Amino acid sequence: MTTSMRIMTDNPLNAETPAARLRSWITPNAVFFDRNQGQIPDAPADLDTWRLTIDGDVNQSLKLDLDRIQSLPKAIVANTLECSGNSRSLLEKRAPGNPWTIGGVGNAVWGGIWLRDLLNKSGLADRAAHVAFEGMDTPLGKSRIKFVRSIPIEKAMSSTLLAYEMNGDPLPLKHGYPLRALALGWTGANCVKWLNRITVLERPFKGFFMDQVYRVFQKGQMPASGEVVTAIRLNSIITRPLAGERLKKGDVVVLGAAYAGEGRVAQVDVSTDHGASWQPAEFIGPDEPYAWRQWQYVWRPDRGGDHTLWSRAVDDQGGQQPMSATWNFLGYGNNGVDEHAVRVVVT
Repeated sequence: MTTSMRIMTDNPLNAETPAARLRSWITPNAVFFDRNQGQIPDAPADLDTWRLTIDGDVNQSLKLDLDRIQSLPKAIVANTLECSGNSRSLLEKRAPGNPWTIGGVGNAVWGGIWLRDLLNKSGLADRAAHVAFEGMDTPLGKSRIKFVRSIPIEKAMSSTLLAYEMNGDPLPLKHGYPLRALALGWTGANCVKWLNRITVLERPFKGFFMDQVYRVFQKGQMPASGEVVTAIRLNSIITRPLAGERLKKGDVVVLGAAYAGEGRVAQVDVSTDHGASWQPAEFIGPDEPYAWRQWQYVWRPDRGGDHTLWSRAVDDQGGQQPMSATWNFLGYGNNGVDEHAVRVVVT
């Protein structure tokens, strides 16, 4: 059983959590997935000089140090974070990008302040409609393009956290110390790390990481015409047994996780006969908004040989995880039941 991170690229660092470490409601900081477009800072920011700037379409620009930020009313929120391209390598048709399996997702308890508290202090101009985040990571590649992303003002004011803690500890350097944005229930691309500037805008930020990637589009289509990747899609994963595992006859405890971004997971069903029948799984562990549900199902194989395990999540609005993912050119949002099937052998 692999318990170490699977590194896909070193610089920028992109590494996924092994499935065995996804079996707990909280994903430990040390094995929480790494997704980066730029180079991680070599050392933590000097808090004597670091400041968070808020400017743009506001009545009053602000500059705050971390002590001032931490003196404001605190929020503690559980949130499941997922890379936009998680499970890309499981798609039947290949898509370019890091070959994530299921390990580009994790759940943590984050401490910080609500972004709306700072925006209210600044005062929003009447034309304010979007909020852009910029971090301190060093751009890579010949073009040296800064990773800047923006979100609608409605999301910024309703459910976006500025996090300085992760699972009870100060935010680790590789996860954004001293501060990161967390658009709760949205993919990691909307959650800029090493945050040092927030700019309020009339329109969405224009740039490579807004207009050329993190868009859902088809081959031959202009990327900027595609839908922006925002909320995490309804999905379920099986974390035990592992694909290809050889199991002995007898009861098999199947473990997994299900998540729904801004929604709530209401039910998980499991099929061991290619969808001919479905049996309800049992939820285990906490149930919090924006956080995944851990689940289990006790399976008793009725024969030896090859078996395929499927899991399917249903949200509290009756929405159902699709049987197959909808392919797009960059392989975002793979939440297909079939793509996440686990094939095992019973001996």
